[in-house]
Formats: sequence, C-alpha cells, structure tokens
Amino acid sequence: MSNNGNTVLGILAGTAVGAVLGILFAPDKGSETRRKIAEEAAAKRDVMATKASELRDTVGNSIASHKQTLDHQVESIVSNASYKAEDVITTLEDKLKELKLKNKKLQKNA
Repeated sequence: MSNNGNTVLGILAGTAVGAVLGILFAPDKGSETRRKIAEEAAAKRDVMATKASELRDTVGNSIASHKQTLDHQVESIVSNASYKAEDVITTLEDKLKELKLKNKKLQKNA
C-alpha cells in the first residue's frame, strides 16, 4: 500500500501544482479561468465517479465468484466427510459383528 499510496499522493500533488501554475500563467480573465476550472473539476469528478462505479462492480463480481467457489468447496468437503463417516460406521459395524462371533465361540468353548 505504501508504494501505491506514494504514487497516488505524487499524482495528486503534481495535479495540484499543475493547476496552480496554470492559474498563475493563464492568459484568460479570472472569470474565464474559474469557469474552466469548474468545468474541468466537474469532468474529473464524473470520471472518478465512473471509475469508482467500475471498481465497485469489479470487486462485487470478484467477491461473488469467490463465494461461489467457496460454497462449492465447502459442499464438496461436507459430502466427502459424509461418505467417509459412512465408511467408518460400516467398518465399525463389521468389526462389531466379528467380535460378537468371537465372543460366542469363546463362550461355547469355555
């Protein structure tokens, strides 16, 4: 962020210095210069609003995409866990049957 922050700060500072120098050396009357500045500010505001809207849409789409991916992964994990649980239960039931048979044989031999 510090590199991006420095870049943005540099661009803003350069823009401000350029605007001040432009005003100081402008050949137009003050009212004309103020009108131009107002028009330019309005144009820049519109551009920034458009870019902010595009960024919001891009971030929103990215979040939605990641959410779908995460939902799919969670569903897959739960499904796999369910199958594994069934396998464990089946194995335990089989072992229990074996133990019961061995117990019966031991009781008959005793």
